[in-house]
Amino acid sequence: MTYQLLIEEKALEFLQSMPEKSRRLVAERCRALAEDPFPGSASGDREALHLSGHRKLYRLHVARSYAVFYRIFDDEKVVRILAITTIEKAHKMYGRL
Repeated sequence: MTYQLLIEEKALEFLQSMPEKSRRLVAERCRALAEDPFPGSASGDREALHLSGHRKLYRLHVARSYAVFYRIFDDEKVVRILAITTIEKAHKMYGRL
């Protein structure tokens, strides 16, 4: 079943500021989340992050350079992309999980 993709404004701004080739790749991978957002189902680049005190958060690695953080609202069939950032910044924000 297809999920609706929603993207936070800051994530969209980061995406739009990326070099064209990277932007295309990240956008393509984000669009694929609409078909299957869950970890372990299609490829090993998605994982659930277990952060205490937070709703379940997921991370998608793209080309070993970028990370996309998102939440899945299964009842509403919505995937909300919260942040897109470099791998380095992602590790600073969430540690090497």
